[in-house]
Amino acid sequence: MKYKIINRKKLYGTMLFDIIGNIAFLPLIIFKKNEVIDSDIKEILIIRTAYIGDILMTLPILKPLKEKFPKARISFIASREGGELLKGNPYIDRIFHFNPFWFYKSSIKAYLQFLNQIRRERFDLVIEARGDIREILFIISFLKARFKLSYGFGGGAYLLTHAVPFDKTKHRVEYHLDLVRYLGCSTDIIEWGVYLSDDEKIRVREILKLNSVRKPFILVHPGARLSPKRWLIKNYTVLCDMLISKFRMTLVLLGSKQEKELINNIIKNMKYKPVNLAGKLSLRELAGVISEADLFICNDSAPMHIAAAMKTPIVAIFGPSKSIETRPYFSNSRIVEKDVPCRNNCDENICKHNVYHECMRSITPEEVFQACRDLIE
Repeated sequence: MKYKIINRKKLYGTMLFDIIGNIAFLPLIIFKKNEVIDSDIKEILIIRTAYIGDILMTLPILKPLKEKFPKARISFIASREGGELLKGNPYIDRIFHFNPFWFYKSSIKAYLQFLNQIRRERFDLVIEARGDIREILFIISFLKARFKLSYGFGGGAYLLTHAVPFDKTKHRVEYHLDLVRYLGCSTDIIEWGVYLSDDEKIRVREILKLNSVRKPFILVHPGARLSPKRWLIKNYTVLCDMLISKFRMTLVLLGSKQEKELINNIIKNMKYKPVNLAGKLSLRELAGVISEADLFICNDSAPMHIAAAMKTPIVAIFGPSKSIETRPYFSNSRIVEKDVPCRNNCDENICKHNVYHECMRSITPEEVFQACRDLIE
């Protein structure tokens, strides 16, 4: 088995579990029938609990599934926060909100309660979109389903009825799409997004008006879930002043409640005054504001994927993460990055390079500004 796991502890742990699992399930593996997944599918479950950006990059599989299995009801397990972005999606019939303890600050008790709930359901086809042994072991293995499909590169293939082959590193949207291509779905036309109601769109425009934000305007989101993915505060400060000075457009800074201090540190050192919406928006309001923007500047983060889903032009700053896998899946975007050799084997949590954080520190405000100029002009 070829594993797609960078963290060594996780890799060795997964290999050990696979050895034990393959021995324990050997009789089932030997006599397992390679049953063809037919068209008589009435209930489909998709599992993608972590993280918001990855949940969004799973959405392009929905329309192909609905077209291939038009009579099927599609259910989706997502995190509570990520599940908010699935509301109103025309290709999802049910959303199960669940924060697993292996990804989030949650409890075993909450897991057991959810497991008790989901085990009552019967599915014809379960698709685990991450290829993660924890999702496969702790959720899929307990489900009543004819077909259980995922990748085996994260371990647990012996618990699946169908392990989809994986040949090379590619964009995560593409390896999600490969799951449904395996089922014979057509992926010629890609459709995905966050579907806002008319009332939500009106609310977003009210928020912009109340904060004196008029089009055209630029959005900047300097945060990221992992600190090594964040470009330097001082560089964002310089860039924001450059953008206001050169383009004379309203500039809006975005961030979660936890990122308010980060935003304040940028603003207090700026020459010009931007609009500060940090901590003032719900996730769906954030998506709406991003959809109204003329340019979105960010690190590799969940809001970057929201912007891609909403087809807002993007300039994304990439450091430890690999842009080939997680860059905006949208043509009207620019990536600013440095080819630091250790990026290929970085687990994105801790920098172990001999020049600390070189992948981000070596990117200048002038380089990011030029990428912005290319899109604006």
